[in-house]
Amino acid sequence: MKPIQVNEHRIPSFDGTELAYHEAGQGDPILLCNGLGGSWMAWKHQIRYFEDQHRFLSWDYRGLYRSGPPPSLDALTVEDQTRDALAVLDDAGAERAILFGWSMGVQVALELYRQAPERVRGLVLINGVSGEPWRTVMNLGFMGDVLPPVIRGIGSIPRIAETLTRRVVGMPEAVQWAKRIGLAARTLDEDVFHELAASFGNLDMKRYMRTLELLGEHDASDVLGTVDVPTLLIAGDRDLFTPRSAMERMARKIPGAELMVVPGGTHYVAVEFPELVNLRIEKLFRERGLSA
Repeated sequence: MKPIQVNEHRIPSFDGTELAYHEAGQGDPILLCNGLGGSWMAWKHQIRYFEDQHRFLSWDYRGLYRSGPPPSLDALTVEDQTRDALAVLDDAGAERAILFGWSMGVQVALELYRQAPERVRGLVLINGVSGEPWRTVMNLGFMGDVLPPVIRGIGSIPRIAETLTRRVVGMPEAVQWAKRIGLAARTLDEDVFHELAASFGNLDMKRYMRTLELLGEHDASDVLGTVDVPTLLIAGDRDLFTPRSAMERMARKIPGAELMVVPGGTHYVAVEFPELVNLRIEKLFRERGLSA
């Protein structure tokens, strides 16, 4: 598999937080809004497929991976992350971009549309919801009441959480267990998984859990009915975190939205069924005027 040429840039965001953002490919810009569990590496298959026609931009969320910490733990909201995204677009000279969002990145992409709809050419939303994500986990509404205190509790013991995380992601059999219990499909790209796991094990868990906590308080559901750009939603029919029914409800609220449900797909369809995902995105680009 050919290597991806990625350039890293470092810029100050609106409040002085130092951001690391990455650039690959050439052509019309695509902004990658990552999941909380990964960096641009989670999009390797999409970058390889489209890099001859599109320039990919991605940034590490504040306080995570290669970006610096924000001024305080309260400056980790989705709104803050979105202002970071706009700073990246400005520095890269990208007036408008197609947004790819995965998991948490779906909320970031929708929040960006709320803040600056004129900067958005199209939306590809994968394995995510518009807001209050804990209420859709396993389609058990009460999880919205159960998970927030659990997240706060883990955030209060960051050193223990970091030690346990490093042990789990360092286990060579971790990916096999994930497949056996249904958290990932058997077609999962294990090389990408191991790359993501290695970087995840070095995170500051206090900042990570605070980001997760604030993510649960964000809601951009009111944005759905205002979306006026080509939009594709991609769901996995075995996704425990974001059940297909949650994405079906979103699709019905977005005017003209298209939905693809991937049989056998979990929360990681972009690295489980990359060829199918890429071809479906290409179809959207071709039919809705987003091709380079």
